[in-house]
Amino acid sequence: MTSERATVRPVTLGRLTELTHLCETTDKATSEVEEALSITHRRARETILEATRIGLLEEHESDDDEEEAIYRTTSVGKRFLTAIRNENWSKADEILAVRSPHYGAFSEALSEIEPVGPDELLKYLEDEHEFSPYSFNQTGIEVIGSWGERLGGIQRNAFTGDYYVIDRASVPANFQYVLLEIYDELEETAGVDLRQRYLSIPRLRELTCERLGCTREAFDHGLSKLCRENVGKLELSGAPLDTAAKDSALGIKEIELSDGESLVSTSQSTRQVMAGLEQFDKQYYYLAVHDRDITFTPDQ
Repeated sequence: MTSERATVRPVTLGRLTELTHLCETTDKATSEVEEALSITHRRARETILEATRIGLLEEHESDDDEEEAIYRTTSVGKRFLTAIRNENWSKADEILAVRSPHYGAFSEALSEIEPVGPDELLKYLEDEHEFSPYSFNQTGIEVIGSWGERLGGIQRNAFTGDYYVIDRASVPANFQYVLLEIYDELEETAGVDLRQRYLSIPRLRELTCERLGCTREAFDHGLSKLCRENVGKLELSGAPLDTAAKDSALGIKEIELSDGESLVSTSQSTRQVMAGLEQFDKQYYYLAVHDRDITFTPDQ
């Protein structure tokens, strides 16, 4: 047995789901996994070993002693698949946080030191788990960070790369004050002589979500409502097709069920062109504040 401390293997959330589904009704050997998922032997082994460590799969000996080991989905794996099928992303996130030592440590660390960049997070995990059986590296942070982003438990600022936990499904009653504070902060970054009236909605969104720990959808709903309640005081503006307001340093990672009927899989996209705020079938990329005496009525 090796004494090397285990790191998380580079396995995507979609691949974990595919493999767990593949072994749900019929035991599969590694060679069968390779063929069914059209992947190399090395990639098949990485995925199988990570799924087994998490407890989504379990290994069994083949009836024929000369044959390779076979794998089948566990009760935990079946609960994971049920959550995915029901698009209950929070339940799937909870299962991974409990079963994966790396993902659990990642989630716990974020609850302690968010928002945090990947380098600082890695240093924190290395220090906290110096004497544990598990080790962390930059690739591992990216892998498990991607799991969390896609399942909606965390978000990552698309401009700074900082991770933070999502603990709000809606914006708070003081949303307008938080927005104005961040608006002022962004305006000041241009310098005293270059104050900007029209500010990028994507940048406002990323900073506000990080400050409040809310989803991007919650921000959009809140800003749309705020603008409707304060006509003339807040102004939304469109943008040319090549505006820099649409660009971000990092992609927004999402997950959804694929359309295939025979395979419970996940479609994983990474949008690097950021959306504006949609109102009445139009996209707006800039916000201007003309009067700071604004009101906001939160959802009941």
